[in-house]
Amino acid sequence: MIRVVYLAAVLAVATGWTALAAPQSEEQGTASQTQYRRTPAQRASCRPDVYRLCAEEIPNVRAITACLRRNHSRLSEGCAAVFAGSSQ
Repeated sequence: MIRVVYLAAVLAVATGWTALAAPQSEEQGTASQTQYRRTPAQRASCRPDVYRLCAEEIPNVRAITACLRRNHSRLSEGCAAVFAGSSQ
């Protein structure tokens, strides 16, 4: 059962499912979900770094994003490029 839950969480992160980042309000939720949404190519660029550096944060998209930002110096070139283009 734990394996199934873990796989579901990994798939949620891998596909960019942002519904797991619970918003405080509907208006804030829309902005929040847009903030963490990336293109499939960008998500693919960061997927190995998520597993390597931030696996304990899966499935919390906000926590994963914060973890990747904290570990910016350790990111792969592709994932670092994703975060270099974001101002947040």
